[in-house]
Amino acid sequence: MSGTDPHNTPAPEAHDDAWAEPAATAVLVLADGTVIKGIGLGASGHAVGEVCFNTAMTGYEEILTDPSYAGQIITFTFPHIGNVGTNEEDIETVSMAGASGVRGVVLHSSITDPSNYRATRNFDQWLKARGIVGIAGIDTRALTALIRDKGMPNAVIAHAENGVFDMAALKQEAAGWPGLVGMDLVPMVTSGQRFTWDETPWEWGKGYGRQEAPAHHVVAIDYGIKRNILRLLARAGCKVTVVPATTSSEDILALAPDGVFLSNGPGDPAATGEYAVPVIRDIIDRGIPTFGICLGHQMLGLAVGGRTTKMHQGHHGANHPVKDMTTGKVEITSMNHGFALDRDSLPGTAKETHVSLFDGSNAGIELTDKPVFSVQYHPEASPGPQDSHYLFDRFVDLIAKTKRAA
Repeated sequence: MSGTDPHNTPAPEAHDDAWAEPAATAVLVLADGTVIKGIGLGASGHAVGEVCFNTAMTGYEEILTDPSYAGQIITFTFPHIGNVGTNEEDIETVSMAGASGVRGVVLHSSITDPSNYRATRNFDQWLKARGIVGIAGIDTRALTALIRDKGMPNAVIAHAENGVFDMAALKQEAAGWPGLVGMDLVPMVTSGQRFTWDETPWEWGKGYGRQEAPAHHVVAIDYGIKRNILRLLARAGCKVTVVPATTSSEDILALAPDGVFLSNGPGDPAATGEYAVPVIRDIIDRGIPTFGICLGHQMLGLAVGGRTTKMHQGHHGANHPVKDMTTGKVEITSMNHGFALDRDSLPGTAKETHVSLFDGSNAGIELTDKPVFSVQYHPEASPGPQDSHYLFDRFVDLIAKTKRAA
């Protein structure tokens, strides 16, 4: 042995840069003052909104461009978000360049380089381009558990490359934000003008097609409509005219629709219903076949005398089982809603057709005296993958039946 004293052996030279905890460049500040630190991604800056969690394992691009998420900060429970990159074909906002209204995104793992033949852009670059603030390195399971226990909190998400934040100001902003109850967010996501739609769904090796021989004319009221809803209406044989959310019933009737579609959208249905419900009521009173999805479903319920309530944690994900009470079949559905229709408030003319098998909440109704129905989930989102596409055929069959009886 050498003469060195083993007790005085110097510590090995530190080469631990790779093991060092990275400095926090993003924070999620909850309304109760809780501060969660992580690594910033996407756009720099800050945004305030309601934090929800989404359990989908795929479809993050579609989720982040779904206008129904306006006003919300999305926490993905699946850890590997961004691994297939993004492309220009999967955006759901009608305006390809338009903001969807989502306030931020919370991830467990850092974004990796994309590994998919359809990818055209890295997810982080895409978030920057769309102005979405993100944070990674978060224990999303703990955050999800918090939401399940305490409900969806208001929060501020902030990203600064230098890691410097005015915590007092962020806490004040989070605590002072009024929340989604009573908030009409539809004006920020609806179309500014009327337009027609003829694009049909994507097919392998072909891309998107075109509707060439429509049999029916459907007017779609845009409360934050998704592109794939319009595609499935077109595939079902409909010429589709999309109108802004504030369009009057007189202007809708002037278009001579065979049917009216009430779209999905964000915010409190009671707030949007201040101007939307009278229009919906006039349409259904005239016996026009009507089909509603999500916000459209909720406001249809309001139009017939029901009421809506704020949910504790909401339904956000692509794995929600729903039973169709008219057929007895169970569908695996995509859901995105923080408000629900109270079945006990509905009149006798509103029959419950669908029920969530997660919590028993209402997921669909139809009117017994009018050609009208709606569902609380997204039948176009294809998690099943096509379990719920029959609803578009059901709508078209209802239109055809009504036209034959005229």
